[in-house]
Amino acid sequence: MPPTLREELRQRKPFSSPQHEAQLSLVRTGALLNDDVEQALRPYGLTAAQFNVLRILRGAEPDGLCRNELRDRMLTRMPDVTRLLDRMEAAGWVVRSRGSDDRRLVSTHITKAGRTLLDEVDPVVEEAHQRRFRHLGREQLRTLIELLAAVRQGG
Repeated sequence: MPPTLREELRQRKPFSSPQHEAQLSLVRTGALLNDDVEQALRPYGLTAAQFNVLRILRGAEPDGLCRNELRDRMLTRMPDVTRLLDRMEAAGWVVRSRGSDDRRLVSTHITKAGRTLLDEVDPVVEEAHQRRFRHLGREQLRTLIELLAAVRQGG
């Protein structure tokens, strides 16, 4: 049987409520999952946020997305998407262009180099996901997904 969160955290006192324990458990689990992805991406010089941006832009092809649309689709909040895109553009993974109708609109697109990088990294990240969730059956995963969706909708 896996250790409880209290055991992992070496906490002596009980949590103040099941909701508090659930919140901390989600944070702890999210940190572990993020660490898995970051470790998988590190050899490619890619962060989890950059990987997320590339996946979003690949899904938005051929239209691309403006900065705010991209920010709104990200898994985690990014305070400075512009700076993130600056670094990604310098690496050659994305390109930004001004609209011909509205010069204020700047659209971001994934480049061929960005797609190539994603093609290389996708199986590595998938393996990290498989490793972390391998002990859960399909029905357990479906239940977990539904419970997490319910938590997100409850706020």
